[in-house]
Amino acid sequence: MSRNAIIEKLETECLKKEVPQFQVGDTVRVHTKIVEGNKERIQVYEGIVIGRQGKGLSETFAVYRNAYGSSMEKVFLLHSPRVVKVEVMRSGRVRRAKLYYLRGKTGKQARLKERFVPKGKATLKKMVAPVEEKAPEAKEEKPKAEVKAPETKEAKPKAKAPEVKEEKLKAEAKKPEAEEVKPKTEAKKPKAKEEKPSEPKKKEEDK
Repeated sequence: MSRNAIIEKLETECLKKEVPQFQVGDTVRVHTKIVEGNKERIQVYEGIVIGRQGKGLSETFAVYRNAYGSSMEKVFLLHSPRVVKVEVMRSGRVRRAKLYYLRGKTGKQARLKERFVPKGKATLKKMVAPVEEKAPEAKEEKPKAEVKAPETKEAKPKAKAPEVKEEKLKAEAKKPEAEEVKPKTEAKKPKAKEEKPSEPKKKEEDK
């Protein structure tokens, strides 16, 4: 392994799994761990984020504060084990990446317009996003659509088969009815012939 690859591997092991999500212009409260001899305590520092710089393990952010007539600025390492927690108190709406013009200003001059953030939005983001897990889910949906296609094809011939059989049965039932009507007409004809010889008998009686 090369020297750069070893350094990158060591840096990724030291990165925090969950990093607080904040932007330049936000008012934050930074909880830092302070060691005094054998004792440890947590100190809270509140101010406005005026800049972020770097990436990876060396990423830093600067927090500016003006209190009791004196201004101060602190730079924190984002992935430092001494930084216990970062709370976002208020989100500011800005159009610059660095807010160095706030240095030395007090009162209304140091205020920023507030940016609306929905309540359900998460304040933490994971360094390694689970992007690879979503890919197999999309592939598994495709075979489900292919299985449904043959079901529709099989349903069509089943619906047509009984209709054809019913039509054949109706046609067969009508044929004997037509055949039975014919002998009735033939039976009427001889009756008409028998009546003709009866006419001359009546004439003889009249004479």
